Amino acid sequence: MTSVADAKADDGRRSASDAAGVVVLGACALWSLITAAVHGGRPEGVLLAVLAVTAGYAAGRVCGAIAPVAAALTGALAGTGLAIAVPHLAPGPQPGVPLGHAGATAALLTLATGAACCAAWSTAAPALRPALWALAAGIVATAAVLGTITGVVAGTGVLLCSLAAGRMGHRAVGLAGLGAVAAVVAGLTWAVAAGALPAGLAAALEGPLTGHRVQLWHDALALTREDPALGVGPGRFGELSATSAASPLSDGKPHSALLQQAAEQGAVGVTLLAAAFCWLLYALWRTARPTPVALSAGAALTALATIASVGNALSFTAVSVGAGLLAGLATARPLAEEQTRREGTVPKHRPVP
Repeated sequence: MTSVADAKADDGRRSASDAAGVVVLGACALWSLITAAVHGGRPEGVLLAVLAVTAGYAAGRVCGAIAPVAAALTGALAGTGLAIAVPHLAPGPQPGVPLGHAGATAALLTLATGAACCAAWSTAAPALRPALWALAAGIVATAAVLGTITGVVAGTGVLLCSLAAGRMGHRAVGLAGLGAVAAVVAGLTWAVAAGALPAGLAAALEGPLTGHRVQLWHDALALTREDPALGVGPGRFGELSATSAASPLSDGKPHSALLQQAAEQGAVGVTLLAAAFCWLLYALWRTARPTPVALSAGAALTALATIASVGNALSFTAVSVGAGLLAGLATARPLAEEQTRREGTVPKHRPVP
């Protein structure tokens, strides 16, 4: 058992992570308005995404406090059901595979896998864990049935990371490794767009990415160079990209969250996008939930960041809500623990980060 002083220290760390989230998300919304005012862009998409993450995070914190296992299980089932029942997730033209809704489907199933893993590590009944692991594996199998290879790979990675998290004593190393993975993928995406990779590696990557996507990335980088600080304005990529304009089914996006931020909101926008991801990892580091729960959620959010680096997953409100919901569930303090704290002690259920 740990003392009340330790509990207060936990509260202080959690308050710091909450404050950081308010600052980062508020800055994202404000910067989109500034760049839109300068270039006449449309900030509604960014504002909706910020609102979706905030709403999902708040809902996750509330539901995770009341019923951590049931809330995570419900989230997993809801995400899977949405991916199956609503394949297009948004109105408007749907680009063909692999530039269509496959990225959003993969993202939803990946988040659902992470939620199932969080439920498995949250339950106090070890007998329930095999069923919850089986649910996570079933979600990965669902991705295979739906034909999203990205979802299979990402979901499998989340499941394996979650299983390994049970043997990890300190979460800081695991979360740092997840952050490094996201940074490497982002760097490779930028290198492909800039044509900075060796010819052989570039050709190997262009196959699964498709030439059309790579051309969109080239356009995004060219627009970034026009105004590196501010970008061309939120929502304006589609009207300024020659590749996008030439495609009859274009959704007006470069299919990379990183390059879309760079093109439309400049270097500051990229910095804010990175800050939002770092805030999520920081919140998971500071959470009082068990380390396996934090690392399972971190693995799912990192997989989402990877998918978003090479696709348009973050353009779908359901994905943004799901990301916030999972982060909220993994950082909520169950009411049972609050009752224990009021009695003068808190469970020593996780190692010090």
